[in-house]
Amino acid sequence: MLDFNKLAGQLPALSRYLAQEALANRQRIQVAQELFRHAIAQQPDWRARMEAAGTGLGFAPAVPLEPLATRVTIPPAPPVHTVLATDGSQIAPSHHEAVYCYLINIGYVLLHYGSGRLPRLDSIPEVFYQAQDLYQCRQWGIRTEEWLGHRRTQLEATILAELATDWRTQEPLEPAVALVDGSLTYWFLEGLPDAARTLILQPIFEAWQVCQRLHIPIMSYLSAGRSLEVMHFLRLGLCPYPAPDCQTHCNGNPEGAPCDKLKPLRDTTLMQTWLEPGQRSALWRSTSRILEHYGEQQIVFCYVNVGTEIARVEFPVWVAQDSELLHQGLSLLLAQVRKGYGYPVALAEAHHQAVVRAGDRARFFLLIEEELQRSGLGQLLPSAKESRKRESLA
Repeated sequence: MLDFNKLAGQLPALSRYLAQEALANRQRIQVAQELFRHAIAQQPDWRARMEAAGTGLGFAPAVPLEPLATRVTIPPAPPVHTVLATDGSQIAPSHHEAVYCYLINIGYVLLHYGSGRLPRLDSIPEVFYQAQDLYQCRQWGIRTEEWLGHRRTQLEATILAELATDWRTQEPLEPAVALVDGSLTYWFLEGLPDAARTLILQPIFEAWQVCQRLHIPIMSYLSAGRSLEVMHFLRLGLCPYPAPDCQTHCNGNPEGAPCDKLKPLRDTTLMQTWLEPGQRSALWRSTSRILEHYGEQQIVFCYVNVGTEIARVEFPVWVAQDSELLHQGLSLLLAQVRKGYGYPVALAEAHHQAVVRAGDRARFFLLIEEELQRSGLGQLLPSAKESRKRESLA
């Protein structure tokens, strides 16, 4: 039981710390704004400096694809359009249950505007219990609980492409956007062996290619983003050395690197001072190491002032290369945020369709036990620990 009386005595120190950080953050913002102005005026030089550093940088700055001074007002959404979205949830396996298996539930929505057609909201649950599903990942040292999260990400993309294909056959010309929640840069794959990474990424890329052929932009929405990629680009302006080389000049420096002045300032904090509501920033290309495995499906992003926050919006490079597709996707996305009072309606509804609650988990394993009884496998029972946890001692 949490003792709130003891906890309350620690909160004044928390308040003092936050007040100090707020003051320090205002000073960091001033430094970042000054650097941003210099970068706007000398963008080619900064880009050349970044390229000259090569692998000498100890961080991964994003590459600006447009003039840094870019501020584009996003056009209004067309009156008739469609928004597709998926989101997922899961029930993790447990050795204490009667059967070691897991479930992935993908929620999806298809929302039509201006046409009078009814929306589609549903979920697709799938149970994974075969040895290949449960133990294939062990050969790479990956736990089953971790692997199911990767499979969920994969299924979100695959089902989104299937949904888009099914709908596009009915409405071949109507503008649309396909939305997902979270980053398209799958950091969790960075430490995986090539075979495991390919097994996850290949179906995702195939799904993106389907949407590309259907002329439906894929966009991911990141609320309360914590990215530092733009800040990393600005750090180049704080390096006093002719050629930035973090390993040679700054590694092990007890006083820290000169470019640490911006830490822990986030991209969104700077963009809050730059963008007006309804505007997007310049386009940037991520340079994370994991993207070396993305081939032609590189990730581009921009920041959008949606009114309630600065959102990071990511999309494959083929969306960025088609100005019509880019404007279409951003206009429909911004309309979704406004309809959802700060968060895209389609993503919120997909989440509601996908979410698995504690009661759902208990019922899922109960259904399995009932099926085992009907099949004459009643000797397969939960562990004594799990059985006791289900009983109340009060």
